[in-house]
Order: sequence, then structure tokens, then C-alpha cells
Amino acid sequence: MSSPLPRRRFIQGTALATGAAFLPATAAHAADAVTIGADGITLTGRTDGSVLVQDGTGADRVLLPHFMIKDSVLGQQRTFGGTPTQITLPDGRPAIQVDYTMGGAAPGVAVRGVFDVTAHRAHLRWEVSGSPTLTPTGFMFARTVYGASRAESYEALTTWLRDPRGGIPYETDAGGAYVENWTGLRGFFCLPSTDPAYTNATWVHSPGTATGSGTAVTEADLVLGDLRPRSAGALAQGRPLSVDVWTDQPFNLYETAGQTMTLNAEVVNGGPAAKPVTVRWWARDFSGTEVAGGTVSRTLAAGAAWQPSFAVTAPGQGIVFTEVQAVAGDDTALARTNLSVLPPFGYRAGADSMFGIANYPWLLEPSEDAVLGLLRTLGVRWIRIAYDGAPGLPVAALDAAGIAHNVELSGIPVGGTAEQIAAWADTNVARALAAGAACFEVANEVNQPWMSGRGADAYVRDGLRQVTDRLTAAGSSMKVMNAGLGGMDHVWTENFRAAGGWDLIDAFAFHPGRGNFTPDYAPPPEEWTLGSNGTYWNFLGALRKARQIVQEYGGDKEIWLTEAYAATRPNAWWTDTYRHAAENVLLTLALAKAEGVRGVNWYQLHDSTLHHPQEADPDNPEYHYGLMNRDTSAKPSLLAYATAARVLDRATFVRHLAFADADIKGLLFTTPDGPVSILWSRKDGYLLNADHTDDPWYATPEPWIDPWPTKTDVVAHSGTVQGTVTEVDCIGRRRTLTAAGGKVTLTLDGAPRVYHGLAANPDWK
Repeated sequence: MSSPLPRRRFIQGTALATGAAFLPATAAHAADAVTIGADGITLTGRTDGSVLVQDGTGADRVLLPHFMIKDSVLGQQRTFGGTPTQITLPDGRPAIQVDYTMGGAAPGVAVRGVFDVTAHRAHLRWEVSGSPTLTPTGFMFARTVYGASRAESYEALTTWLRDPRGGIPYETDAGGAYVENWTGLRGFFCLPSTDPAYTNATWVHSPGTATGSGTAVTEADLVLGDLRPRSAGALAQGRPLSVDVWTDQPFNLYETAGQTMTLNAEVVNGGPAAKPVTVRWWARDFSGTEVAGGTVSRTLAAGAAWQPSFAVTAPGQGIVFTEVQAVAGDDTALARTNLSVLPPFGYRAGADSMFGIANYPWLLEPSEDAVLGLLRTLGVRWIRIAYDGAPGLPVAALDAAGIAHNVELSGIPVGGTAEQIAAWADTNVARALAAGAACFEVANEVNQPWMSGRGADAYVRDGLRQVTDRLTAAGSSMKVMNAGLGGMDHVWTENFRAAGGWDLIDAFAFHPGRGNFTPDYAPPPEEWTLGSNGTYWNFLGALRKARQIVQEYGGDKEIWLTEAYAATRPNAWWTDTYRHAAENVLLTLALAKAEGVRGVNWYQLHDSTLHHPQEADPDNPEYHYGLMNRDTSAKPSLLAYATAARVLDRATFVRHLAFADADIKGLLFTTPDGPVSILWSRKDGYLLNADHTDDPWYATPEPWIDPWPTKTDVVAHSGTVQGTVTEVDCIGRRRTLTAAGGKVTLTLDGAPRVYHGLAANPDWK
């Protein structure tokens, strides 16, 4: 998934890269020009200090003319020419050494480049010395690309790992690549660390690593070949084997049963010699049935790539988990992705819908139109943040698609001068008005520390009241929300009301974060515990407290969950497994509908972070909240969101069901197509991953493993004496049950299921 690079001015970077010690270099001879080569690539060190890169046909592809250092005292200083020589590396291979010339503004600073080649790959190394105040995070190298067929793009590089302790495999960061394109050839500048925001048309952000007092090294690789970016990254890093997987379908999402879903793979031998490689692959459905799989083998030359493809038949609706593993002796590599099927649906709730996405759908991969189409397929009716200049989908595109949008704008200068406060309010009210926002959510999670009550009065004075005064003066009917609270912080909310804030809002917004509890876990507020693993982070108990406050404080305020969650951090007990997350997405949305919530903005559309798009970051809790994976394939959660949106599209809540068995839970809705019941059991309790230890690490089970040991048969009343009842699971798979004598037997466990065809009183006794 690549995106064009912004051509913006360089700003000091902060990322660190890893590097090795200085190479011992023995000069062999000086020459007017120095040339070295390997299969598919040639480097020439020219007399002006630049290095020319040619492909295997001798075509000029890239010029590397300069290097730029960053220094806290000297600032940014670049090279001005240099002298090339040929040297011999410790392993006996030739290399080009360039001793650069620095300007007079960098006294004592020396920069040396060392460039070597292997098949289709140039290793680039710059050694900097002579200043105790170097800032290696700001190092850069210049590049000129000749005859590109399209603009440079950036790819975050990843690799899949298995934890030796068990659990599920996961992706981790493997640096980044700037991708160059020519007809029939691609080039990849691969770096262990880089920030594309700091790269421009001339300079590549290439952070170095300090190697001593006043010394630092930057390393990068340029790979030439018709490869996938992650394959190029593996070659650059010298990994013995690598695997990448993808489909040619946006989001790996299909519409129709029986379609052939083609899983593509690229396997690369990154070793120095040819070797036989065996590829094993499988595809499993949500029940764990292996629906396809097999083994293929081939001998791969050093540096060679192989692209086998595998066919999977699409189910009617559902998800298929896939893995491709390459094995060569003791070397292994794997990659995973998900294929899913979601037929079209005609949503009819319109502006009455509660279904939304929080923050921005900002990763417009593979295209803006594809993302808009996905939102419509999912039933998304609201976007939390949209305004001109924001990341993601433009306001005009949302309007054309019939997707309503709000704004959330933060940065209130609390305690600032009158001028600062006025400038903030003027700017952001104007932005909200220009966007045509339906609601203005004034800032985000200002209630920290949680349950301390601090800052509510200053927030009202310097932020909220400034906004409402300006909206009133503009004659705007835009609704106003408080800053979405982190958790249901009733202490802060009471102080907010005391400061006059309650009368200024039209909607009450909060974020019912949830730990390893089912969404229907509802401890009373007086029992909530704080801390990173506290029961303060529960869903239904928080929502019911919010309803109580809205009723008590008055004013007929709407309730908005401007962030709702089912995080899936792998191998961590506090967050959901992939299967639990799907179950919990459905139940969360159903409970929100039952409790009268006006809008739910799910946080967020895909795993990633705004400032590091599609960079794998498994240790960052903020990274794992998406309905989709990093590669934009669906998690089961995405299908669960669509299931909820379709089932509840025009539903009206009737009541909580009460079966004779108190552990059997249920919600009853009425719809234009008849009653709908959502049923589940709590025989296995409200705690998820309950067998965890004190260690935050937890061996997450595979998503097709049923986590609920207790199955309970329940007799419910059907809508007809004889007939059928349709059961729909959390990802939308349907099965038909037969009713007899006005009754049907349902087998329930902790996973919520939807039932069509039950009576309007299925729990009648």
C-alpha cells in the first residue's frame, strides 16, 4: 500500500536508526572515476563526489550527489563534492569510498561514504565525525531519479514474527522504503528508520546512529528489481527468506459467494546461494475448517523472487484466514492476511442512523473511491472529524456520498492570554462552520487525570463558552458536544455542570473504554477501580451512568460515544482476541442502540497511527483499534460492524429479555421486517482471557478457536407454530433452525447471536 510523498520542507526528525561501527577501509587507488558492479547493478563514483547508479542494462537510474548532517550547534550542513577511491572491504569485495568536502561553516566535520554492491543491491553508508554536537536523527542524503514513470511513494516495511512463548504471529516494523518506478523496473531506498514527512524532492530523511563521541553512521540500501516493497526490504536486510501476501481486490473484500479469491504470494531467497524452498499455505474459515491449502516447491537462486498464487472459493458471507509459510532448511518466513465476503446491502435509516467512524478515515488506500465505497458497504453514516485540510476524505466527497460529518478540534490554550484564547476560538469555529459540521465536539479527553475532576471550570471558560458564544453570534444551529471524556468520568462531569458547561451543550460525549470485560459487564460506579487495568474501563456500566446523568441534569441531551473500542493487541490479555473483538463489536453496538445512544463513532477504521501510516507498531496500544488490519484486510470486527449496522438499521429497542435461566441474556428489537432478538449466555462469566497471569503477555488463541466452553440449550418461542428461525452469528453467517409447536431450541454461549423469526415475546413463560 503506497502513497505519494508530500513535497514538504524538511523539519528536524526524531526517529533513531541502528548502525554498525566504522568500516576499516584500505584505499587501493585513486582515479578520475571508480566503477564497481554486480548482477543487475553498477555504481560509479564520479570526480565530483557523486555516485551514479545504473541498472543491469547500463541505463542511468539514480544519482547520489550529497549528504547532509544535522548538528545542534552548526545546524544543517551539506557536502560540496568529494574524491572517490576504490577500496577493499574486509570480506574481500571492492567498494567505492568517497571523502566528501564540507563547507567552511562546518569546521572539523568529516563525512565519508562507503558504497558496495551485491546482486541487484547497493549498500550505502555515510560516516560522520568531528563534532560533539551531532544530531544524527536529522541526517539526510540527496538523490536524483532519472526517467521515473511515476512519482516516488513511501512504503512502511514489516515482517511477521512468532513469539517463542506461543500465541498468534504478528507484524513488526522493519523500516521503510521510498519506491522509484521505471517501465519494467522498480527501485527501493530501504532504511531501518525514516519519516516520510521529513523527506522532500531532494533529500531523503535517513537518521543515523551515534557510534561514539562526535561520530555517527547512516546506512541505507538501494534495491533494483521487479519486487514487492517488503521483499525488497528483506533483501536489503539480508534475511534468508521472506514472504509477502496480497490480493488484487481492495481490502481483500469480495461480494458474492462462489467467487474465486486469488491469494498472491511473493517468496524471496535473500541468501547468498541457491536453495530449494517449500511453500506451505492454508485458508481457514471462522469455524477453523481448512477450506483450501497445499504445498508447492521450487529451487530459488540467490536474490530470486517467486510469485505463486492460490485459489480460495468465497463463502456466502464471512472471513477466511490465510497463511503462507516458506521453509528452506532451518530458515522460515511467513505472512498472513484475511479474505472476506460481504454482499451489498440497502441501508435505509439515513440521518437517523447511529453508525459512525471516529477520527479520520485517513488512509486512502487503495483509493478515495474505494474507501468511500467501503464506508457505504459497512453502513457508516457519520464521520467524527472532517474539515478542509484534515487528513482523509474531503468534506465534498462525504457530502456527495451522503455521509454526515462532525468536527472535533482540540488545542484549547487553557489559561492563556485573552488574545490566544480568542484566536483559537475564532480559527476553529470558522473551520467548523466552513466544514458544514453537524456537531462541534470541543476538544478531546480533557478529563485527565481520570476521576480527578481537574480543569473542568477552565475548560468551560477558555474553550467551550468561547465556541458557543461565536456560534450564537454567527446564527449557527450547529450542535455542540463537550470534549469526549476518557471513560465515564462522573466526577469531572459534576464539576463541568457546576461551571455552567451542561447548559452549553446539545450532546454529551464520552469514550467508554473497555478492558478484558464483556460489553455487558456493568459494575456500579462506586465499585469502579482506576489504573491502567481498572474496572473504570467498562462499557455498559459506564453507559448506564451516562444515561443517569443525562436524565438527572436535564436538557434532553443526546448521548454520543465519539470513540468506541474493541482493541486487538496480539498476545496481551487486557485487549480482545480477534474473535472476542468481533463478538464484542456486535454486542457493543446492540447495547448502545438499546440504551438510546444517538451516535457511535468506532475507533478506528484500520490498525495504524496517523503519524506513521501502515507502520507496524505491535507494542503501541493505540495501534490496534482498527476494524481492519494494517494491510487493510478485514478483521472479523469489520464484518461484525456491518452485521450490527444491517440488523439495527431501522430497529427500535423494545426491552431486555428475561428467560427463566438468569444467565441467559437478550435484547428485543422491532423492525419493519418483524422482531429481532439478540441472545447470549453468561454461564462463563464476564471476564475475557480470565486465565491470564500477572504478566501482561498472554498467548492469544487463533481467531477460529471457540473460547466459550459452556453451551446451553434454551427453548424460545417462535413467530409461527411451524416454520423456520434464522440465526446470524457476529460476522453475518446465517443458518436455519426448525421450529415446531411454536418453539425452537437455541444453543447459546458467550457469543451474541441474532435471531429472525422468533416471537415478539420469545422469553414468554
